[in-house]
Amino acid sequence: MDFEFIYAKIFVMYNITPSSGIKAELNIPADKSISHRAVFLSALCPQKTKIYPFLSSDDTEATLDCMKRLGVSCYRDSSSQDNLYVQGKSLYFPKEGEAKLFAGESGTTIRILTGLLVGQKFSSHFSASTYLSRRPMSRIINPLSEMKANISGNRKTIQGKENIYPPLMIEPVPQLVGKEHKNKIASAQVKSALLLAGLYAKGQTIVEEPHKSRDHTEKMLKNFGADIKINNTTITLTPGNKLRPPKEIFIPSDFSSAAFFIVLGLILKNSQITIKNVNLNSTRCGLLKVLKRMNADITIKNQKNAVEPYGDLVVKSSKLKPTIVEPEEIPAMIDEVPILCVAAAFANGRTQIKGVKELTVKETDRVNSMLVNLGKAGVGIAKKYYGQDDLKIEINGSRNYKGGEFESYGDHRTAMSMVIFALTAKGPSSIDDLRCINKSFPEFMKIVEKIKKDED
Repeated sequence: MDFEFIYAKIFVMYNITPSSGIKAELNIPADKSISHRAVFLSALCPQKTKIYPFLSSDDTEATLDCMKRLGVSCYRDSSSQDNLYVQGKSLYFPKEGEAKLFAGESGTTIRILTGLLVGQKFSSHFSASTYLSRRPMSRIINPLSEMKANISGNRKTIQGKENIYPPLMIEPVPQLVGKEHKNKIASAQVKSALLLAGLYAKGQTIVEEPHKSRDHTEKMLKNFGADIKINNTTITLTPGNKLRPPKEIFIPSDFSSAAFFIVLGLILKNSQITIKNVNLNSTRCGLLKVLKRMNADITIKNQKNAVEPYGDLVVKSSKLKPTIVEPEEIPAMIDEVPILCVAAAFANGRTQIKGVKELTVKETDRVNSMLVNLGKAGVGIAKKYYGQDDLKIEINGSRNYKGGEFESYGDHRTAMSMVIFALTAKGPSSIDDLRCINKSFPEFMKIVEKIKKDED
C-alpha cells in the first residue's frame, strides 16, 4: 500500500491513497469484549481454562496485567500465542495488601473489574492513562455504592461536567447487598459490573435496562453455571452457585472490528470481501440490520449456533440508501456508529442516527470527531439536539468526496473509520496518528496493506 511516513515531533502522519475494487477473504482477530469477560470469569474458578483465540491488544493486555497483579496466573501457549490459559483461584483473589492496578486506556477493564474488586477483602488503587482518566465513572460508582460498596475517585469538572474520574480507590466492606437497578442508559459495562458484584452480595441483584445492551456477560455467567435468569431487558442474578468453567472457551472474530471491512466492501466499487467466523450475537451486530435496510448486499454463510453464534459474512459493493436509526437500535451498535457515519456518507440522501449522546463520552467525543473529519472531506453532516437533551447525527450522502487531513483524536474507532473513508475518496488523504488503533485492533493496518497489495 502506498503509505508515506512523515515523522513529526509528537506523532506520525500517515498518507493514504484511494483504493479500487477489492476481492479478499479476511480473518479478523478475536472479539475484544468476550476476551475481557472470559478472563474475568475464568479467574474466579479454581480450574485451568483455555481461551482461544485470545485477542492481543493494548486493552486486553491491560486486563491480563491487572489479573496477574491480583495473583491470577495467565499465560500463553508456547506453540500458539492465540491460546491463553487462565489458572483461576476463587471468588476471592489471593492478594495481600493494597492492589495497585493500571487499566491503561481500557474502559472495559476498569469498569467491569471494579465490579469484582468491590467484593474483595483488600483495598485497590485503580489508575488509568490520560484519555481514560477523563471518562466519567459515576455511572458505575453510584449503583455499586447503593450495594454498599466503598468506592471513591477524583471528583472534578471536565468540559463543564462534574463527575468522578480515575484513579479509583476501592475499600473492602463487610457485605455487599443485592439491589434492583433500573439503569437509565443501556450500558453493557455498567450492567456487567453490577452483575459481577452481585456474585458477592447478599440477596438478588436485578438489572433492568431501557434497551437491551450486548449480553456477553450474561451468556458467559450462564455458561459458568451462575444462577442467572434473563427476561428481555431484565436480568436477575442469585448468588450462591459455585462457578465451574468450561474446559475451553472459543472466541469468534470481533464484529466491531469486522464492521470496518464490511463497510469498505459495500462502498468501494467492484468489491467482494468475505470475513470468516464473525460474532453474530444479536445484541452486538445491530449494524447488520441497519446496513441491510440501506440495501447492503451481505450474505451470512456457515453459521454456527454456539454460546456465541458466529458465521462467515460475504459483502459485495452496494448502492446504499439512506435510513433513520432509532435510539433503541443504538445499544446493539454503539461501537459501530463512527463507521456507520462513513457508510451513510455514501448513501444517496439524508440519514439520521438518533440517540447518540452516549458517544460523546467515549475515548473521545465521537460525534464531534466524525463531524469534523467528514466535514473536511465535504460530507454534509451535522449534529442536532432533540427531545429532552438527546442527540442525533444527520448526514446528506452522495458518492463524490475529496480526501482530507484527518485527525484520530486518540480514538481507535475514529481513526479506523477515517482510514476506510480515505480508501474510497477521490484523492489522497492523511491522518495524524494511528497508534491508538492498537487499543483494539493492532492488525488493522496490516490487513489494509495486504488487501491493497492484492488489489495491485
